[in-house]
Amino acid sequence: MMGSGQEERARLIVYEEDEMNQGFKRRVWEESKRMWAIAFPAMVCRVTTYGAYVVSQASFGHITQVDLAAYALVQTILVRFSNGILLGMASVTETLCGEAYGAKQYDILGVHLQRSWIVNSAVATAMVPFYVYATPLLRVLGQEEDIAVAAGIISLWFIPVLYLNVYGMTMQMFLQAQHKNTVVTWLFTILFFVHALLSWVFVYIMNWGLPGVMIALIIAFGVKVLGEAIYIFGGWCPVTWKGFDRAAFAELMPVLKSSTSSGVMLCIQVWYNAVLVLLAGYMKYATVAISAFSICLNVSTWELMICLGFLGAACVRVSNELGRGNGKAAKFSVEVILYTSLFIGIFFWILCLAFGHQISYLFTSSEEVAKAVSSLSVPLAFSILLNNVGPVLSGVAIGCGSQGLVAIVNMCSYYVIGIPVGVLLAYAADLEVKGIWIGMMCGMVTQTIALLYITWKIDWAEEVKKASKRLSHF
Repeated sequence: MMGSGQEERARLIVYEEDEMNQGFKRRVWEESKRMWAIAFPAMVCRVTTYGAYVVSQASFGHITQVDLAAYALVQTILVRFSNGILLGMASVTETLCGEAYGAKQYDILGVHLQRSWIVNSAVATAMVPFYVYATPLLRVLGQEEDIAVAAGIISLWFIPVLYLNVYGMTMQMFLQAQHKNTVVTWLFTILFFVHALLSWVFVYIMNWGLPGVMIALIIAFGVKVLGEAIYIFGGWCPVTWKGFDRAAFAELMPVLKSSTSSGVMLCIQVWYNAVLVLLAGYMKYATVAISAFSICLNVSTWELMICLGFLGAACVRVSNELGRGNGKAAKFSVEVILYTSLFIGIFFWILCLAFGHQISYLFTSSEEVAKAVSSLSVPLAFSILLNNVGPVLSGVAIGCGSQGLVAIVNMCSYYVIGIPVGVLLAYAADLEVKGIWIGMMCGMVTQTIALLYITWKIDWAEEVKKASKRLSHF
């Protein structure tokens, strides 16, 4: 039997363990609340924005099959490419604003926003020729003539959306960095419902066809950008927006350098999907292959929009804590976000396995396309699972300002491994669209493993020092 002293020590040990467990649970709960306060609005933003593109694709799918394939090419090649660059460049605004907000240097947030407008507008203008000359570009790439001509018409309609995204994305990052998430959530929700309503009116009631779909898209994005501008300029950001400042024209080169590396980081990943769609266009039944692949890619990317909410949360939480000088809190935040995202990924993985065969009928009435989509349901489910890890780790890199390293990882994962494997399986092994998708998964697996290793090796004390240097430099 234990003596009274031993019993007391045992009780103390149990009490201390309970206290530690309660303390850990409390920390997880508090961090989860902070995470969801950022992640949920970011998810709504991403899902509704991408949902607007998906609604447009669904509308095209009920016009003609050529228009559907043409829209898929424009969205996957041009729009993803330009949005990838602009989103990556806008993420630098989130990093810089997040660190400044964490360090309570509120005055500089508005200057960072204005600098991003200058730099990103110049980059968007440089991309306009790709939209103007989409038809000859697609001809050079070997796409079918009728699809290339239709895509050239659709691409011109996307030029206003390109410029609206310059201002919309940067203002969104500006607001998220200072935790003004409610207004962002409402504006993006309005965007989606305005677009869905106008698409229904213009396409199905007024029978405007292609112009109706694109006018609805432009109006919806315009409403969202106008709402953000009114909120920022109208006095709801009194601490962080002091009006237009000449200082925005200074230190543009460091911003351009950081923005370019960040844009390349996301663009490499986004352009990878475009290359795969192009490969689908070289197959025997190009229209069916492109339509089926783009439908699966849209489903995967729509779920990825949820994961990008966690990317935003990781970026803001890491940059805020590094700005405060608290590396340990940044590390703990990463762990909570990663496990939460993985749990949600498992849920969607199960959902996709259960209903993968019915997905295609949301986008098309073609039995050929539906059959091709059905054959990809299992690879699609595993891609969705991988989606829930990579973006969080990329968000950590953005929060730490390490976009250049991730760009190298993405390049090697997708272009050295993913595309060659996809081509080999699609053409040599005669797996066609399924082979391309499996190749894409190989690239995703490689990227995930590499980013996990990079995140594990982060020296958080050193990252605090780097953040301090960035704050003093900008």
